[in-house]
Amino acid sequence: MLIVAASLVAGCTAPDYGIVTGETKTIVITETETITETVIETVIEEVEVPVYIEVEVPVYIGDTAEDDPGRIWVDSFTQHMSTDGIDILWVIDRSGSMGRYNAELLAGVEAMLLALPVSDWRLVMISADPARSVTSTEFPLVPGDDIDDAATMLATLTSAPWEEGFNSVYDYINHNPYSSTWMRPEAGLLVVFVSDEEEQSDVEYPLPSNFISWYGALRLGSVFMASVVNVAEVDSVCDHFFSSIDIGNRYMEATHSLGGVVVDICSEDWSPGVTDATHSIEPVEDIELTHKAEAESIRVFINGSLNHDWYYSETTNIVHFTTLPSAGQLVEVGYRYIETSAYEPADTGI
Repeated sequence: MLIVAASLVAGCTAPDYGIVTGETKTIVITETETITETVIETVIEEVEVPVYIEVEVPVYIGDTAEDDPGRIWVDSFTQHMSTDGIDILWVIDRSGSMGRYNAELLAGVEAMLLALPVSDWRLVMISADPARSVTSTEFPLVPGDDIDDAATMLATLTSAPWEEGFNSVYDYINHNPYSSTWMRPEAGLLVVFVSDEEEQSDVEYPLPSNFISWYGALRLGSVFMASVVNVAEVDSVCDHFFSSIDIGNRYMEATHSLGGVVVDICSEDWSPGVTDATHSIEPVEDIELTHKAEAESIRVFINGSLNHDWYYSETTNIVHFTTLPSAGQLVEVGYRYIETSAYEPADTGI
């Protein structure tokens, strides 16, 4: 119900009142005139407002193909730190079963001696038994030494029961006083493990990554690794039986984590693998891609910045650097590839 009072009009002693219900327009009658007042109602209408939500969408390197954009893969590495020479440790299992490999072992060491630079390297062989390595006082082989000198050094490694390669390296570097007389903190470090049994430092290093956490921090990260071990049966060339527990999985895992070289201990000639391991200490000049790349999609980033100092060889699927990345720089090579029978996709990637 709406009650409205009219304004006073001249000549009237008092206003009259009118009661109006249910109307938006109110009419009041007085003695002299009619006054109409309009009540304005305000109506607020509901309207739809767009709401924007951020979502992730795939971004492809290069132009996006309409039918099949392919899969994106990134291969990467960190360029080796600057080094002043290289210190080398051959960590050799001296248990009884290793005697059959003496010829291959010496040939492998000789291959390394021939592949090393003419200067600035030192090489020592130690036992994979830490109780032996911690007391070793062998003077290192140096440029000018040959296979006969290597054979003399190998002969000093007497029979030992334990195959704890990780512990042996740690104890030799940290607890053998003699090691500091020849090992150089400013030099790179290459460790070559040789064993026909699994690595057994699993108490101190439950996982190979535990050892790598320590080893990888040495020499400002300028460390390298190779392993000559029993590989998986499907890949092995052994003509004799060996148990699956003797496969060097821990050695191989540590080696692969550093981008090192693994050699089948049953190979008649270790030289190619040992030579590759030797060359791995040199600055990276090129990178073979994991998958066959679409050439126009390749992008190279150095420490996150786009780089153009490279070219791609389609026949070899290798990216070559015309200007070498500097020591410590992270190099990432991203590219698109289409799956083919020749290049099966791996389980990881981007």
